[in-house]
Amino acid sequence: MLSEGLIPIIFIAVIIIALAVLFTFIPIMLWISALAAGVRISIFTLIGMRLRRVVPSRVINPLIKAHKAGVDVDTNQLESHYLAGGNVDRVVNALIAAQRANIELSFERCAAIDLAGRDVLEAVQMSVNPKVIETPFIAGVAMDGIEVKAKARITVRANIDRLVGGAGEDTVIARVGEGIVSTIGSSKDHNQVLENPDRISQNVLSKGLDAGTAFEILSIDIADIDIGKNIGAILQTDQAEADKNIAQAKAEERRAMAVAQEQEMRARVQEMQAKVVEAEAEVPLAMAEALRSGNIGVMDYYNLKNIQADTDMRDVIGKMNNENEEEDN
Repeated sequence: MLSEGLIPIIFIAVIIIALAVLFTFIPIMLWISALAAGVRISIFTLIGMRLRRVVPSRVINPLIKAHKAGVDVDTNQLESHYLAGGNVDRVVNALIAAQRANIELSFERCAAIDLAGRDVLEAVQMSVNPKVIETPFIAGVAMDGIEVKAKARITVRANIDRLVGGAGEDTVIARVGEGIVSTIGSSKDHNQVLENPDRISQNVLSKGLDAGTAFEILSIDIADIDIGKNIGAILQTDQAEADKNIAQAKAEERRAMAVAQEQEMRARVQEMQAKVVEAEAEVPLAMAEALRSGNIGVMDYYNLKNIQADTDMRDVIGKMNNENEEEDN
């Protein structure tokens, strides 16, 4: 049995716990803040948000802000955008900024831009205050072979109508870089580019590079321009080196063919010498056969030997005379 003194304490504790649970589940203070701001919203609507797993403050606070700014939005729109994974506060801020800047922007359009992954508030701010995009140094080669490097500053303004599905900054930079390279490449002399850098801006702007992008290009200014390498001379040097290597390869091929042909001729000489030796080896046999058969006599044989000896002697005398003449000279 509980004592009579503990019953009031337990009763008070139960009331406190019930009130804590009530105020935790039902955002009474948020409901009071909405009423104080002139936003009429039912307490059951806040309970329904809790049941739908919507954080009421993420919807009600932007709703209060929009109501104070005179932007016409309702709870269902904000709640549906929250459930879709959008940023309700950023959408409301974008709508307020667009209204202040006299930019026509509906909630549906703003929510679609936010769900597409783009910062809609930044886009509205960029529509009022254009953004400057600076490109890296972009190199092009003029017709005289001199490399020219240029850096450009692109002033762009967000095109809200093309934010959904439009290309981003990388596409703008790539297109401007392509235009710079094309303009430099069409110049006959690199001095023309150095003397008139605004020619690059005019040519690039005339191409309509912002088509299909989320931006409107307002101006393109050449921030810096510099001279690079003599690409034409480098290419000519590389071509001359390649021609030299080709000529050396062909000369080496011809030398190898000459060496092979020389070796072949030497082999043929050796072959012919072998045939001569073989033929000379058959001479004594033929002489012996001629003697046996009586085709020649012994005296004929000796006369032949004397002729050979006389021929050998004349060859020796001739060689000695040639050597003496060379020594006298």
